[in-house]
Amino acid sequence: MIAAQYPVLILAIPLLTAFAISIFGRRSDRLCWLLLTGAMAGSFFCAVNVLLQVVHGGPIRYHIGDWPPPIGIELAIDHLNAMVLSMVSGVALFTALFSLKTVPGEVPFRRPGEKVAERLPNFYTLYALLVTGLLGMVATGDAFNLYVLLEITALSGYALLALGGGRAYLATFKYIILGTIGACLYLLGVGYLYIKTGSLNMADLAGLIAAPDLQASASIRVAFLLIITGVFIKMGLFPLHGWLPNAYALAPNTASCLVAPLVTKVSVYIMIRMMFSVFNPHYVFTVVGWQQAVMATATAAIFFGSVAALAQRDLKRMLTYIIVAEVGYMVGGVWMADASGLTGATYHILADGAMTSCLFMAVSAIVYRRGDSSFAAMEHLFQRMPITGAVFVVGALAMIGIPPTCGFFSKWYLLQGALASGQYPYLAALLFSSLVNALMFFRLFEIAYFGREPAEGHGQHPPKVAVAEAPFAMLVPMVITATLLVVIGLYTGEIVTSLISRTIPAGL
Repeated sequence: MIAAQYPVLILAIPLLTAFAISIFGRRSDRLCWLLLTGAMAGSFFCAVNVLLQVVHGGPIRYHIGDWPPPIGIELAIDHLNAMVLSMVSGVALFTALFSLKTVPGEVPFRRPGEKVAERLPNFYTLYALLVTGLLGMVATGDAFNLYVLLEITALSGYALLALGGGRAYLATFKYIILGTIGACLYLLGVGYLYIKTGSLNMADLAGLIAAPDLQASASIRVAFLLIITGVFIKMGLFPLHGWLPNAYALAPNTASCLVAPLVTKVSVYIMIRMMFSVFNPHYVFTVVGWQQAVMATATAAIFFGSVAALAQRDLKRMLTYIIVAEVGYMVGGVWMADASGLTGATYHILADGAMTSCLFMAVSAIVYRRGDSSFAAMEHLFQRMPITGAVFVVGALAMIGIPPTCGFFSKWYLLQGALASGQYPYLAALLFSSLVNALMFFRLFEIAYFGREPAEGHGQHPPKVAVAEAPFAMLVPMVITATLLVVIGLYTGEIVTSLISRTIPAGL
């Protein structure tokens, strides 16, 4: 029965499509795009069906090759990662649709007489491999297999970002250095776990680590610290974020639309999975004793990311520093050891993935028409590109936290958790960040309506300018994503009740 194979098809479809694009994609630009879009649609279809199966029937355990764990590799899908799988595959699908017009112009390596750009099939192959790695990291129930998929994601991500050329090469090199350090720390931590337990299956590890002798083991504590530190580097948690702003800002716009909404969120998911599915709340918050240090770091990340974003005059760089602050949101929500905070952090994985995708696509559409991502490109945007402008406004309002967008509800849960757990510096950081976001985005709205010199034109109608909207192929995924920001917000209760609340560990 094919429905029973949906968990593995989520990963197999983009993986096999990567090979197909590399072999057949050089025949035409359009064939590359069709293969990729079909693969992303198929993966998204399987992910949504797995989500429905989990909601109605409970968690799914899929044994690769019918080899049972702990020897065999297992895909373990519960309510949390079923939601994340749907988010990742959905963003990948909408970005693939969006890429029809953007990629040929961003990867212009076409030789005379060629039917297809030299590097365009490479771009789409790397795209499919990156998505495969992200989906695999979310679905796997094996700690070492997660490392393998982490490296697949990293290597394909490095290549995608480097296609920006010029300064992107140096930015990607820095990303490679720090990313490799993070991956090595994670692998070393997994090695310590294997030495002490003899297992790599996450569910099996959880049972073994719960034993009193291993709870007190220094090796297990070192393993946890190595794994979490490696994941912190991968997600770009301040002050380990140095690779993130330039890598995302200088990458091709389509690569930014894919990588920026997904990589940090999947890294946060891995942190949650390791903290609560491999280790346990008692071990994390009592035995290790890192809670206050991590909360201070998350609070600093929110303050730093918000202030740094406020100082920018380039739209993409501004969004990258907002991501640094958003990572602080999610890490703080998890580490405050409160059910409302963890609910908010988990919900924010979904919400921020959609918000970041919406804003990066809107900025990419602006760059497509205006050739620039500076604030000057926003001038009279509402007259020049009214639909793109509306999409940008919805994404911005969600990032600020205006109801009924999903951004409001994730911040609401985070604020509740901060109050309940007494994390008042984190609470102040959340409020400060929301205020800074409001200042930034409303300034951009002002430029988009009145121009860069609004003081002289507030009493006048803005000048009439020619409409030059983004192509239809770019508008469709943008409008759908912006609509989802409101739809997700309106269905917050159902999402929390049906998915997130079922993954909150007992005792929080």
